Amino acid sequence: MTLDQFRPHVKDYFKPLIAVSIRLGLTPNILTVASLIVAVLAGVAYFYENVLIGTLMVLLNAVFDSLDGALARAMNIQSPKGDFLDHVIDRYADIFIIVGIFAGGLAPWPIGVFALIGVLMASYLGTQSQAVGVGRNYGGVLGRADRLVLILIAGFLMLVFPDPIFGLTLLAWLLLIFGIMGNFTALQRFAYTWRAMSKEEEKK
Repeated sequence: MTLDQFRPHVKDYFKPLIAVSIRLGLTPNILTVASLIVAVLAGVAYFYENVLIGTLMVLLNAVFDSLDGALARAMNIQSPKGDFLDHVIDRYADIFIIVGIFAGGLAPWPIGVFALIGVLMASYLGTQSQAVGVGRNYGGVLGRADRLVLILIAGFLMLVFPDPIFGLTLLAWLLLIFGIMGNFTALQRFAYTWRAMSKEEEKK
């Protein structure tokens, strides 16, 4: 179970921001694109080892990423196109943030690549489950919302404890966790979808 499963309920906590967004004439797609822009800025900041700015940009990415869906539901304008755009942007945002961390030297590149594989495969299996008719799969031990929360925690902790622990920064250790748990989540989602498809075949 991951925090991604609670996304539909976010609007209850974002009502003031939703109201402001509507008054400003913002649309869910605008917020989705804004989430990409701040993710790029986060990646750039991490590349230059500015952990504070990078982490604050990740915080904004999390807010925009939650707010776009909540705004779409509040305006009753959910659409497959918006959902598609959101998922594409989320993957690019993941890439920019993670690559920024290891390309700038905050983590060794092998750990960064391992994390990227885990994150992308977990996300892919979640949506591929829907593509084959089983339904969107937010299961597993590590979803996108979980990753964002963990990056925020590690980033802010690193401002207080900047020294490496056993040769790795806190963000580097976090990427290692992303690699392990992300790939494990991908396997969990694969197994769930495979079983569901097998059951459907047995019914025919």
